[in-house]
Amino acid sequence: MTGQMHLAELNVGRLLAPTNDPRVAEFMAALDRVNGIGKRSKGFVWMMEGSGEPGTGNTETKIGGDPQFVANLTVWEDVAALEQFVWNTVHRAFYERRAEWFEILGRQHFVMWWIPAGHRPTLDEALERLAWCEANGDSDHAFGWSYLKDATLWRDRQCARMAAE
Repeated sequence: MTGQMHLAELNVGRLLAPTNDPRVAEFMAALDRVNGIGKRSKGFVWMMEGSGEPGTGNTETKIGGDPQFVANLTVWEDVAALEQFVWNTVHRAFYERRAEWFEILGRQHFVMWWIPAGHRPTLDEALERLAWCEANGDSDHAFGWSYLKDATLWRDRQCARMAAE
């Protein structure tokens, strides 16, 4: 899908420790760098942001009031742009090390869906898509990588799966 539709994605996780704990310090210190690369990437459209305080990313947005449960919500022009960022930038190195900083949730933590160009999804909207996908499986309403015929990099480059994706 291109043209009038963009790809939204939500990735949630629960940090192993509070954001100011030394156990997650390396992850927190890399947020600005990784997010900056994303924002400069071809095809990047929008990112849900926190306060703008250096080194915090969007970690101030707590899910269910839990300060360790954090979300990343972005919009991309197309699948190729998101895949390029996820699998062909420094993001991949942090993705591969996620077990060092995040709990294994044991349930779906990633979802994508198509939105009209110009729409900025809310966290509530994104969490509803995630819950819908977890309950109903991949469909045009909400989906994971395997649902996208145009997605190829994730098949070749994903590392060992830690939770349902």
